[in-house]
This record gives sequence, C-alpha cells and structure tokens, in this order.
Amino acid sequence: MDVTKKEAPIWNEGMSKNITFIVTKDCQLACKYCYLVGKNAKERMSFDVAKKAIDYILANKHLFEEPSVIWDFIGGEPFLEIDLIDRICDYVKTEMYRLNHPWFNNYRLSFSTNGINYDSDKVQHFIAKNHSHLSIGITIDGTRRKHDLNRVYKDGIRGSYDDVVRNIPLWLKQFPDGGKKVTIASADIPYIKESVMHLYSLGIRQVNINVVFEDVWQEGDDKLFEEQLMLLADEIIDGGWYENYACSFFSETIGKPLDLECDNMNWCGAGRMLSIDAAGNFYPCTRFAAYSLRSKEPIIIGNVNDGINQNLLRPFLTLDLVTQSPRKCIECEVASGCAWCQGENYDAAITNTIYQRSTAICKMHKARVRANNYYWRKLYHKIDMKGGCVRCQGVCNC
Repeated sequence: MDVTKKEAPIWNEGMSKNITFIVTKDCQLACKYCYLVGKNAKERMSFDVAKKAIDYILANKHLFEEPSVIWDFIGGEPFLEIDLIDRICDYVKTEMYRLNHPWFNNYRLSFSTNGINYDSDKVQHFIAKNHSHLSIGITIDGTRRKHDLNRVYKDGIRGSYDDVVRNIPLWLKQFPDGGKKVTIASADIPYIKESVMHLYSLGIRQVNINVVFEDVWQEGDDKLFEEQLMLLADEIIDGGWYENYACSFFSETIGKPLDLECDNMNWCGAGRMLSIDAAGNFYPCTRFAAYSLRSKEPIIIGNVNDGINQNLLRPFLTLDLVTQSPRKCIECEVASGCAWCQGENYDAAITNTIYQRSTAICKMHKARVRANNYYWRKLYHKIDMKGGCVRCQGVCNC
C-alpha cells in the first residue's frame, strides 16, 4: 500500500528511534570481514513476529518518545526477504495512520544491501512505492581488486563486484545523494586511495569509510594506512575533488583532546536502539544477537510477548565514554573521533561486561589523525593561496 495522507514527509535527523528487524540471517555472500559469524539460511522472521513487535512498539508511546523513527531492515541480506519486508512496511504504515501516531509521515525505511538483487522487479516495485521515505545504501568497497578481495560468494572464491557495480547507476538515479559505506580490513589497506577515487568516478559523492573494530590488525598496518590516506589527500586536493566530493576519513572535528563536558557520551546507540530477531527476542543492538557474537552469550532484553525488561536495559543507558574507557583513552591527546562498537566491546572483553572498551583500533585512529592533519593543512594552504576560504572552496562569499 502507498499511504498518502496529511502533509508532506517530515524528518528529524539525529532525533530518531532506530528499530531493526533481523528479517533473515542468510546472504548470498560470505564476506571475509563480516562480523556476522552465525549467518544461516534457516532463521527467517515471520510476519506474525514482526506484527507483534510493531503492535508493542506503537502501543507504548511512553517507552518510545523520540519524535521520529527509523524502521531498519537487515540480514544477512535483507532484500532476500523483500515480500516479507513489503508486508511489514504496509502494516506499519497502516497502523501509524490508524493510530494517528506521531511517527506517521515522520519515519524512514532504512536498508543496507549488498546490491546483488537491487534491480529485481520486486525490489524496484518496493522502492517505487516507498521512495520518499527510503534510505538505501549499496555496499561496494571500491575497485574490483579491493571489493573482490573480501566480498565473495559462499564458495569463497568468486567475487561479487560485477554483480554489484551494474546496479550502481540505477541506485544513483534513484538516490543521487546516497552515501556509500566502505569497510577497511588489514588485507585491503593498500587499495584505499584507488578505491575511493574509483567510487568517485562512479558518481558516488559521499564515501563513508570505517576500519573494522575487531582485533585483526598486523604490525605496520597503521603506517601503511597513514600512507594511503596521505596519497588519497593529495589526489582529492590536487585534483579539486574536495569541491564536490567528500570522504569521511577527513574531518575537522577529530584528533583533539576530549572535552568531557561535551564528549562524555556513548559512541553508538546501543540500548537506545531496539533490534528484533526471528524468534521475537529484543536486543539493545543487533551486535548483541547470537549470530553477531564470537565468544559471548547474547544479551536479550525482552521479547515480543512480554515487552522490554527495563532492568535488563538499564545498564546500557548508563554507558558513556568514561564508564567504559581505560585512562589512556580518556587522557589521549587525539581522542576525539576515536570510535568503538558496543557489541565488539562486549565480545572482546575479558569478562561478561559491557563496560570494557576494546582498543584494537588505537593505532589505526592515530594514523588517521596524522593523515587528517596533513589533509587539512594542505587544503587550507591551497585555498589560502587562491584567496578564499575552505567553506566557500576558494571563492569566498562569507
């Protein structure tokens, strides 16, 4: 169904509740860096489970007071369950309308897809029906060489680049401002520069990149990482790409000492999000579900029949930077912008605690900061020589 009622869609960025449906644990791919260690073809969500979750959430406004919502669908590969997703979305739209819920017309339907079946008739029908409320990201890691290094089919050999890149023009036509997330692991560091530039050449203007949080880094990776980012900085600045394209590795807000009055918060939204699996269990984040964990038991905070157990949720609501960080992180001179994943913290912790921060990316963050400083020094110098400012990209109208 395509509900059209009331005013045009409104959206409150940064103020939304994130609710994730794990619709399947299956995927066409077996990506080598994937944190989902328990993917399988058996665990599929039923509509009955999704309906119970939606009914509980919409009936308990006092527990979900955010002015907007992101209905997020993940797998595995979520579009393997497009029929179920279409039915879920029709139901949630109908119920928000029927209940005159504050989230009606103030919601997003969010997907991260491997892109393989993006052009299928069913997926395209779903997009056409929901386009104004959709946020879809396709995962393509860069050049064929980098992408196929990790993003392989289940045979462990055949890469998926060709099956994904053919859908990028269609995706950009439908979502021209769509951002792209790239994941960096140890083996593909040498291909960072060429891969970002390749994504730019495909027409992707916003490239969001992060390194994996798991402890996979080898001696010398940070030096190679820094070198690649500096080469990328040269390419972006010398070629003028910074005027219309962006890469999240370069940010003016990172690499400073912490201001604990402003910075003492939890990096991610674990505990303030809600994730639901095929069995109807509730999690503070998908990373606390069993298929995301290598060595720990899942942390379940409720289910679709009994609702959320607030006592089980409470520890997550007390999380901030200080409660989980070692002293070296709090006092680090370049701490700002150093990220973490709450689920990985838990999985890597010595005990069953959510209050022990993993520091596996410490050297990688510091390398990023050094390259970031190089980028901004060079860019400011170039803009200054042109007689303008960075904000106006050389033609100052401030």
